[in-house]
Amino acid sequence: MQRHNHTMSKAFVREGAETPPQQQRRSRATLPAGSANYITAAGYARLRAELNALINEERPKVVDAVHWAAKNGDRSENGDYIYGKKRLREIDRRIRFLGRRLEIASVVDPSVHHGKEQIFFGATVTYLVDGEEERCVTIKGVDEVDAAAGEVSWVSPLARALLRAQVGDERTLHTPGGARRLEVLCVEYPAPGGSENV
Repeated sequence: MQRHNHTMSKAFVREGAETPPQQQRRSRATLPAGSANYITAAGYARLRAELNALINEERPKVVDAVHWAAKNGDRSENGDYIYGKKRLREIDRRIRFLGRRLEIASVVDPSVHHGKEQIFFGATVTYLVDGEEERCVTIKGVDEVDAAAGEVSWVSPLARALLRAQVGDERTLHTPGGARRLEVLCVEYPAPGGSENV
């Protein structure tokens, strides 16, 4: 019996460990009051797939494991039961969050701006910082941003400084370390009919 409990604990840890850190960070992302939840079609599809996987796959597995653990005696000292209930609350919280975000999502197709030199949602922008350091970012929705992939949310200070600027424009980004001068070098959008990475 003890060995079986240990196996269940590992299963719970494995399931819990599959929650990407990026997903946990995104769940704290905030939108300005009254604003739309802009998102690309690929980002929307990823959130919808995550919601479906939580509802149809992960949650039922955890419910079964909690049910099994509940049958194994005193719940107050049953680690599998306690962890399972905690994991179930996390899943339910994420399901509610995703449901609310998808409900207010406004899917934007950045390819409609293909060939333009002005910065809108979905643009990949190459810019110069203080005339020295060249950087590149893609402006995405708050629920789909992957900072490691060079993406920033459209509500971030950097994106707000860049939005509506055109190639050759200079903008000021106010940071805790002082004002930084940004010069827009290049603006790109996905080609119409091209497939974004989903």
